[in-house]
Amino acid sequence: MTIKSISYSAPGRIFISGEHAVVYGKPALVCAIDKRLTITFTPAEKTEYKDIIMPILEKSVMDFLQKKQIKKKKIGYTYSIESAIPIGRGLGSSAAYCAVISAGLLELFTGDEWSKDEINMCAYQMEKYFHKNSSGVDTSTSIMGGLIYYRKEFEFLKTISSLPAKLPKKFIDSLVLIDTGKPKETTGEMVQKVGKLFNTKGEKMEYIMNDIEKTTKRLIVSIMKEDSLFFKENIKHNEELLEQINVVSPSTKKLLTLLNEIGEGKVTGGGGYKDSSGYILFYCEDLEVMRKVLKQLGISFIPFVPNYTGLVREEARK
Repeated sequence: MTIKSISYSAPGRIFISGEHAVVYGKPALVCAIDKRLTITFTPAEKTEYKDIIMPILEKSVMDFLQKKQIKKKKIGYTYSIESAIPIGRGLGSSAAYCAVISAGLLELFTGDEWSKDEINMCAYQMEKYFHKNSSGVDTSTSIMGGLIYYRKEFEFLKTISSLPAKLPKKFIDSLVLIDTGKPKETTGEMVQKVGKLFNTKGEKMEYIMNDIEKTTKRLIVSIMKEDSLFFKENIKHNEELLEQINVVSPSTKKLLTLLNEIGEGKVTGGGGYKDSSGYILFYCEDLEVMRKVLKQLGISFIPFVPNYTGLVREEARK
């Protein structure tokens, strides 16, 4: 029976530790979250582009196939997108977008399903359109799912490891994602901002990045040992280091200070300095008090639910 459509979905992600530092060869600990983006491609006589981005991303797939000398056939298509991942809030919406487009168009143009490793290589090249200095950790986590330890030494040397564990249930029950609002800056602009600090205060920044690396490793230990106290201590320290590299807005700092009697939190993702900083990962010891405080401030939050499946080919529509 002829397949009428090809559909893939992929999850968003949060940084537990290592945002920004991962750009400079330091490790990151990232977790996929149970908020997904789905795209469905349907063959058609002529492609109907709904935005200016899709032709660019399509070319990225074609270039990838040409470089690998894979026989391809460009055919027309229509597409539809559904997403539960908030955009521009540090939850990896662009990475999930690149993941599903790569998987869908690779299959559409070649007639074959591709491995996650190959899809990730294509999606990584594609994500550079959104984030010029992309480390590759975002697409890797969205495609692989679960807890990912990622380190990029060089363009040709990357460590992508799925941790042999899941987040302890007692951690998950206490973790929430609080929305401080959409940053005025893009992730790319925040990466450039940190880069300028490196150019002017290189020695200090190197010290901070080394400290972030130690914090990332301590957080992994806390997860493996299910040590919630050690986890909270390092979430707090991680946030302090992010504040030192100026990726946390004054209003976000104020919110975290207001909540520090009931837990510890940190920015997750590129952050934001002028106004809002996107979502913060917050370990809460009293959910009821937190709800009351956030309700008074008009701030929303969502439960933190990990995802362990990563990229999925949805049932094809006949």
